[in-house]
Parts: sequence; structure tokens; C-alpha cells
Amino acid sequence: MRYRTIGQNPDHRREVSVLSLGAMLFGSATDEPTAFAILDRYVEAGGTFVDTSDNYAYWFTGGQGGESEQLLGRWRRSRGVGNEITVATKLGARPLAPGTGYLDNPEGLSAKVIRESAERSRERLGTDKLDLLYAHIEDPSVAPEETVEGFAQLVAEGTVGLLGVSNHWTWKIERARTIAAAAGLPGYEVLQYQHSYLRPRTDRPGDMSADGSQGVAGGDLLSYVRHDPGLTLVAYSPLLGGRYVRDDKPFGPEFDHAGTPARKAALRAVAQEAGATVNQVVLAWLIGGEIPVIPLVGASSVAQLDESLAAVDLELTADQRARLDTAC
Repeated sequence: MRYRTIGQNPDHRREVSVLSLGAMLFGSATDEPTAFAILDRYVEAGGTFVDTSDNYAYWFTGGQGGESEQLLGRWRRSRGVGNEITVATKLGARPLAPGTGYLDNPEGLSAKVIRESAERSRERLGTDKLDLLYAHIEDPSVAPEETVEGFAQLVAEGTVGLLGVSNHWTWKIERARTIAAAAGLPGYEVLQYQHSYLRPRTDRPGDMSADGSQGVAGGDLLSYVRHDPGLTLVAYSPLLGGRYVRDDKPFGPEFDHAGTPARKAALRAVAQEAGATVNQVVLAWLIGGEIPVIPLVGASSVAQLDESLAAVDLELTADQRARLDTAC
């Protein structure tokens, strides 16, 4: 395994594995014995960065979420896991009532919600401190100053370490970080966005905005991370839910553009040359790129996880990376 540091403050920064494990469906679609086996294998391989959220997986259970955090809490206690494993969680997108969702009834990012939701997450995870806490989705009903101060207060109290943000427009991240810096408060340092080798169209409206999807790492966000060494990008859904390799899961209309066939062909060619799978090439491309990216992978079996773990040691040649970068 390889590692990189996230965060700048010596009191809160963490050294984490370059491959993060997503626990989204643990405790719901993925049963407990399977989830425990995947987590055990990940740690055995040197993995130290596990990701969850307070709303996982409400859409599967019909409730409000929390199953993933609860399972991770049971796993941590049963294995004696402590500070050596960084567990990241999120708040803001938990539905306020069963049968609703983050689009119509989210908990939001008020100071009250931040405090109460973080406390519930600590209880479910069985920890006194959340290593990394993300603002999961935007909350336009709350002033950014209130959200910034709400998160900062938890850091000051010692119940949260690093702060992160997901599914926000880049300009809103910069505005929040400017507010935090001006007030001498901690700001967002870890950005979690959907990012992969294939790039979706940006002219399609998103679920929360007619201007597109706030959750996709577009050129503005990638440029932001490239030019600010204090930021780290965590890429969720880097394997696009299996679409690179599964014929039964076709690419959606967001990938229906001229660049997709050329990049798929480049992926296949490099994978054949490297003696690797297409998925492994995608992960290696992300891990070894100029922009610091930590892929966040899911797994429903140990075998799936092992395929992703092998990508950590896959070194693409300069020629292979150039061909992947320029395919369009």
C-alpha cells in the first residue's frame, strides 16, 4: 500500500492510504459477514481510509440511513480498531423522515443540525472524535457563515478533526473557505466528488440545479485542486458502478459524446499492454496523476476489493499515461 497526507494542520492532518474504501451499502445491501470480511481484507492490505455517511443507505432500507455507520461501529469494536484507521463521514443529506430523501427533505447544514448530526454519527461509529467530516450537499437556506462556524466549533471542541465538502459548486467552496480564513477558522480541506477517466457531459441539468451536477468534478474544480496544495480530491464512483466492464450496466446519456469511444479504446489498449484490467488502469491513472486524487471504491465481495487493491501497485508508463490523457 502507498499513503499520502490529507490536511495541513499538524493537529488534525492524517496519513491515509491512496485507495479509500466506501462503506455505503454495508449493513444494508451488503450483509454484515460480507462487509466485515471486506473491511478485514482492506486493513490487512494496508488500507486506512474508510468512507461513510449518516444517510447511508436510506434509499435501500426505506428509512433515514445510519446502517453503514452502525455496522462500522460494530466492526471497530469487534476488531479493536482505533485511531490507526481514518473514518470519514458526512452530514447534510439525511432525510428528515422515512419515505423522503435528500432532494425534498434533507437535514441541511444549519449549526444545530451540524452539532446534533455529528453527535449521532459519533455514537453510531463508537468514537469520541470524527476524523473527517464532510458537508454532504449544499444547503442554500442557510448562510455560509453559519455553516462554517458550526463546523469550526466542533473542531475547536475536539470532536471533529478535518473538514471536507462534497457536491457543492466550486465557487461555494471558495466562498466558504474565504469566510473561514478571514475569521481564523478551519475550512474545508478534502473535496469528495464524482471523478473518473471517462468524463460526462456538462450541459445536462442535474438533480439539484438546472446548471448541471454539483457532484461532478469539472474543469473548474480540478483546476482549483491542482493549484492549491492544501486540497485533496477524493473521487467517488471512480469505476462508474461497474460500467467499464459490465455489459448489463450501460453508460448513461451523460457519456453520449464524441470523447467517450476514444477514451474507452485507449483504456482497453493500455490495459492489454499492462496485463491489467480496465478497472485497474482507471484507478492507477487517478492515483498517479498530477492532481492528487484518492479513489474511493466500493466492493460487494473480497474478490472485487482485491482487484482494486492491485491497482495501487500498477505503474503506468509515461507513454501510456500520455495516450490516456490525450485520447478524445
